[in-house]
Amino acid sequence: MSADIVDIAIIGGGIAGVSLAWAAAGGAKSAQRVLVLEAEDQPGYHASGRSAALFSETYGNDLVRALSSASGGFFREPPEDFAGYALTRPRGVLHLGTAEQGAALDHEAETLSRLTPTVRRLSEAEARAIVPALAPHWAGAVLEPDALDIDTNGLLQGCLRGLRRQGGRLQTGAAVTGLSPLAGGGWRIETASGVVEAGVVVNAAGAWADVIAGLAGLQPIGLQPKLRTAFLFDVAEPASADWPMVIDLGESFYFKPDAGRLMGSLADEAPSAPCDAAPDDMDVAIAVDRIEQATTLQVRRVSHAWAGLRSFVADKSPVLGFDASAPGFFWCAGQGGYGFQTAPAMARLGAALLRGEGVPGDLVELGVTAADLAPARVRDR
Repeated sequence: MSADIVDIAIIGGGIAGVSLAWAAAGGAKSAQRVLVLEAEDQPGYHASGRSAALFSETYGNDLVRALSSASGGFFREPPEDFAGYALTRPRGVLHLGTAEQGAALDHEAETLSRLTPTVRRLSEAEARAIVPALAPHWAGAVLEPDALDIDTNGLLQGCLRGLRRQGGRLQTGAAVTGLSPLAGGGWRIETASGVVEAGVVVNAAGAWADVIAGLAGLQPIGLQPKLRTAFLFDVAEPASADWPMVIDLGESFYFKPDAGRLMGSLADEAPSAPCDAAPDDMDVAIAVDRIEQATTLQVRRVSHAWAGLRSFVADKSPVLGFDASAPGFFWCAGQGGYGFQTAPAMARLGAALLRGEGVPGDLVELGVTAADLAPARVRDR
């Protein structure tokens, strides 16, 4: 069987791989043959299909916040031919604190308002006016009003349509089984659906990124997948679809309106091996109890539960760039829980690095450097 020959083969059909594929196919000075290889029968099956779907410019470390800020313009005003409808809707985030956490609330408000000027400190009465179901022990809150819900499937499908318009392709059912350098440069990729030869291989395999590196004989980056369970639930009392996401300062639970119900989670990070993650019944039960203790809500029924893997390296920043030890091997991994909200900026930056260009100017102004994202930084720790 003859090999499928392409310029760029991207391993992983989640939002990281698909958005980078779209940007790489469209921004090249000359036509690039871009192929996305996805192990499952559909793109976005694992972490990308199980996201909390929130855009927040205050979430994550400084580098993640910069990448999120650089992605905000895309979310608020996507290209006309991208989706044909809005990719976001207003949501907001309400960070709750008790009387003993008053100083922490003040500090949180001061810190977050430097990132997003519309963030403000709320009194108990102001917080309860927004979410009347809050329990009496909350003494106040910090409101981030500009956080948005993301149409994650709309973003994923828009990237795929853009990729196809530019001649790129998605191959599902293409689990990678072998990866080796070619004598004249480039890579031979053995998959469940055939052999691919590519000038550049991009490792966007999510929780499996270190596994893919191992197939190529490369040193891992220390990626740790972390499992988080979430669930949809119904309550006995009316709940407004306009409530913000509600989360306590200690991040021991959150809930927000979703699809006519409420979505909840412990906001936990349990270390896991790469897998098709399954929800933990105990995590659901504990989260239900915490939500009921934090509010006057009574959970009537959990209608659906799921789990996803949020994969991090040690410094919790993404890994993006060529591997110095293997010509033509490019990393796009470690997005953790920030994959969707940073995808537009990460895709533009990744495409620029693939072309051998510098960091885009707007990202430079936000303090983003290639070195901060390079795989070498994690191995040098």
